[in-house]
Amino acid sequence: MAVLYGVRDLIQAKKDREYMQEALELAEKASDGGDVPIGCIIVHKDKVIGRGYNRRNQDHSALAHAEILAIREATEAIGDWRLEECTMYVTLEPCQMCAGAIVQARIPRVVIGAMNPKAGCAGSILNLLEEPAFNHKVEVETGLLEQDSSKQLKNFFAKLRALKGTSGRKDLLL
Repeated sequence: MAVLYGVRDLIQAKKDREYMQEALELAEKASDGGDVPIGCIIVHKDKVIGRGYNRRNQDHSALAHAEILAIREATEAIGDWRLEECTMYVTLEPCQMCAGAIVQARIPRVVIGAMNPKAGCAGSILNLLEEPAFNHKVEVETGLLEQDSSKQLKNFFAKLRALKGTSGRKDLLL
Protein backbone atom coordinates (compact mmCIF):
# COMPACT_ATOMS: atom_id res chain seq x y z
CA MET A 1 0.00 0.00 0.00
CA ALA A 2 2.87 2.39 0.74
CA VAL A 3 4.09 2.11 -2.86
CA LEU A 4 0.65 2.96 -4.25
CA TYR A 5 0.44 5.98 -1.94
CA GLY A 6 3.85 7.11 -3.17
CA VAL A 7 2.74 6.85 -6.81
CA ARG A 8 -0.37 8.92 -6.05
CA ASP A 9 1.83 11.53 -4.41
CA LEU A 10 4.06 11.69 -7.51
CA ILE A 11 1.05 12.06 -9.79
CA GLN A 12 -0.39 14.83 -7.60
CA ALA A 13 2.98 16.60 -7.43
CA LYS A 14 3.14 16.62 -11.24
CA LYS A 15 -0.39 18.02 -11.46
CA ASP A 16 0.43 20.63 -8.82
CA ARG A 17 3.40 21.87 -10.87
CA GLU A 18 1.26 22.07 -14.03
CA TYR A 19 -1.48 24.01 -12.26
CA MET A 20 1.01 26.41 -10.64
CA GLN A 21 2.61 26.96 -14.03
CA GLU A 22 -0.79 28.02 -15.34
CA ALA A 23 -1.14 30.42 -12.40
CA LEU A 24 2.26 31.90 -13.30
CA GLU A 25 1.05 32.45 -16.86
CA LEU A 26 -1.98 34.31 -15.51
CA ALA A 27 0.32 36.40 -13.32
CA GLU A 28 2.15 37.48 -16.45
CA LYS A 29 -1.16 38.86 -17.78
CA ALA A 30 -1.43 40.97 -14.65
CA SER A 31 2.08 42.30 -15.20
CA ASP A 32 1.35 43.03 -18.86
CA GLY A 33 -1.64 45.10 -17.70
CA GLY A 34 0.43 47.09 -15.21
CA ASP A 35 -0.62 45.16 -12.11
CA VAL A 36 1.50 43.25 -9.62
CA PRO A 37 1.95 39.77 -11.15
CA ILE A 38 -0.24 37.48 -9.10
CA GLY A 39 -2.12 34.61 -10.70
CA CYS A 40 -4.56 32.09 -9.30
CA ILE A 41 -6.48 29.05 -10.47
CA ILE A 42 -9.00 26.82 -8.74
CA VAL A 43 -9.25 23.15 -9.63
CA HIS A 44 -12.21 20.84 -8.99
CA LYS A 45 -11.85 17.13 -9.81
CA ASP A 46 -8.86 17.75 -12.11
CA LYS A 47 -10.65 20.52 -14.04
CA VAL A 48 -9.80 24.22 -13.80
CA ILE A 49 -13.04 25.98 -12.85
CA GLY A 50 -11.72 29.38 -11.79
CA ARG A 51 -8.99 31.65 -13.05
CA GLY A 52 -7.94 35.08 -11.92
CA TYR A 53 -5.07 37.48 -12.01
CA ASN A 54 -4.46 40.71 -10.20
CA ARG A 55 -6.44 43.54 -11.85
CA ARG A 56 -6.49 46.22 -9.14
CA ASN A 57 -5.04 48.93 -11.35
CA GLN A 58 -6.85 47.81 -14.49
CA ASP A 59 -10.25 47.67 -12.75
CA HIS A 60 -9.58 50.54 -10.32
CA SER A 61 -10.75 48.26 -7.52
CA ALA A 62 -9.11 47.15 -4.29
CA LEU A 63 -11.23 43.98 -4.59
CA ALA A 64 -9.77 42.83 -7.93
CA HIS A 65 -7.27 40.39 -6.43
CA ALA A 66 -6.45 37.18 -8.31
CA GLU A 67 -7.92 34.95 -5.60
CA ILE A 68 -11.22 36.86 -5.38
CA LEU A 69 -11.69 36.79 -9.15
CA ALA A 70 -10.89 33.07 -9.30
CA ILE A 71 -13.29 32.31 -6.43
CA ARG A 72 -16.06 34.25 -8.16
CA GLU A 73 -15.54 32.33 -11.42
CA ALA A 74 -15.30 28.96 -9.62
CA THR A 75 -18.50 29.48 -7.63
CA GLU A 76 -20.34 30.39 -10.82
CA ALA A 77 -18.94 27.29 -12.55
CA ILE A 78 -20.22 24.86 -9.91
CA GLY A 79 -23.29 26.83 -8.82
CA ASP A 80 -22.41 26.93 -5.13
CA TRP A 81 -20.49 29.28 -2.85
CA ARG A 82 -18.85 26.31 -1.17
CA LEU A 83 -15.73 25.14 -2.97
CA GLU A 84 -15.26 22.16 -0.67
CA GLU A 85 -13.67 19.77 -3.17
CA CYS A 86 -11.31 22.29 -4.73
CA THR A 87 -7.66 23.24 -4.62
CA MET A 88 -6.44 26.80 -5.13
CA TYR A 89 -3.04 27.50 -6.70
CA VAL A 90 -1.77 31.05 -6.19
CA THR A 91 1.60 32.53 -7.04
CA LEU A 92 1.84 34.77 -3.95
CA GLU A 93 0.67 34.19 -0.39
CA PRO A 94 -2.84 35.60 0.06
CA CYS A 95 -3.52 38.87 1.89
CA GLN A 96 -6.03 39.12 4.75
CA MET A 97 -8.99 39.76 2.43
CA CYS A 98 -8.20 36.81 0.18
CA ALA A 99 -7.38 34.50 3.10
CA GLY A 100 -10.77 35.35 4.58
CA ALA A 101 -12.50 34.64 1.28
CA ILE A 102 -10.69 31.28 1.02
CA VAL A 103 -11.92 30.29 4.49
CA GLN A 104 -15.45 31.52 3.72
CA ALA A 105 -15.52 29.58 0.43
CA ARG A 106 -14.47 26.44 2.34
CA ILE A 107 -11.55 25.72 0.02
CA PRO A 108 -9.77 22.76 1.67
CA ARG A 109 -6.31 23.08 0.08
CA VAL A 110 -4.21 26.03 -1.06
CA VAL A 111 -0.86 25.71 -2.82
CA ILE A 112 1.27 28.87 -2.68
CA GLY A 113 4.25 29.82 -4.82
CA ALA A 114 6.05 32.58 -2.89
CA MET A 115 5.44 33.80 0.63
CA ASN A 116 4.72 37.48 1.26
CA PRO A 117 6.55 38.74 4.36
CA LYS A 118 4.96 42.20 4.06
CA ALA A 119 1.28 41.26 3.79
CA GLY A 120 0.86 37.49 3.77
CA CYS A 121 -1.89 35.95 5.86
CA ALA A 122 -1.18 32.26 5.30
CA GLY A 123 1.77 32.12 7.67
CA SER A 124 4.00 35.17 7.12
CA ILE A 125 2.28 37.85 9.22
CA LEU A 126 -0.84 35.97 10.26
CA ASN A 127 -2.14 32.53 9.44
CA LEU A 128 -5.85 32.98 8.83
CA LEU A 129 -6.03 29.79 6.78
CA GLU A 130 -5.13 27.56 9.72
CA GLU A 131 -6.63 29.64 12.55
CA PRO A 132 -7.79 27.19 15.25
CA ALA A 133 -10.73 29.41 16.27
CA PHE A 134 -12.32 29.20 12.81
CA ASN A 135 -14.71 26.41 11.91
CA HIS A 136 -12.88 25.76 8.62
CA LYS A 137 -9.16 25.17 8.28
CA VAL A 138 -7.19 24.99 5.08
CA GLU A 139 -4.35 22.64 4.24
CA VAL A 140 -1.54 24.98 3.14
CA GLU A 141 1.42 23.98 0.99
CA THR A 142 4.09 26.55 0.21
CA GLY A 143 7.11 26.91 -2.02
CA LEU A 144 5.86 25.35 -5.27
CA LEU A 145 7.75 27.05 -8.11
CA GLU A 146 8.76 29.63 -5.51
CA GLN A 147 11.78 30.86 -7.45
CA ASP A 148 9.67 31.43 -10.56
CA SER A 149 7.05 33.33 -8.57
CA SER A 150 9.65 35.43 -6.76
CA LYS A 151 11.54 36.19 -9.96
CA GLN A 152 8.34 37.36 -11.66
CA LEU A 153 7.62 39.75 -8.78
CA LYS A 154 11.21 41.03 -8.56
CA ASN A 155 11.33 41.68 -12.31
CA PHE A 156 8.03 43.56 -12.18
CA PHE A 157 9.16 45.86 -9.37
CA ALA A 158 12.59 46.40 -10.95
CA LYS A 159 10.89 47.53 -14.18
CA LEU A 160 8.52 49.73 -12.22
CA ARG A 161 11.37 51.41 -10.36
CA ALA A 162 13.26 51.94 -13.62
CA LEU A 163 10.19 53.52 -15.23
CA LYS A 164 9.44 55.74 -12.25
CA GLY A 165 13.06 56.60 -11.55
CA THR A 166 12.39 56.04 -7.83
CA SER A 167 12.77 53.29 -5.28
CA GLY A 168 9.22 52.08 -5.95
CA ARG A 169 5.55 53.04 -5.71
CA LYS A 170 3.93 52.93 -2.32
CA ASP A 171 0.49 52.43 -3.90
CA LEU A 172 1.50 49.03 -5.30
CA LEU A 173 2.06 47.37 -1.97
CA LEU A 174 1.24 43.69 -2.04
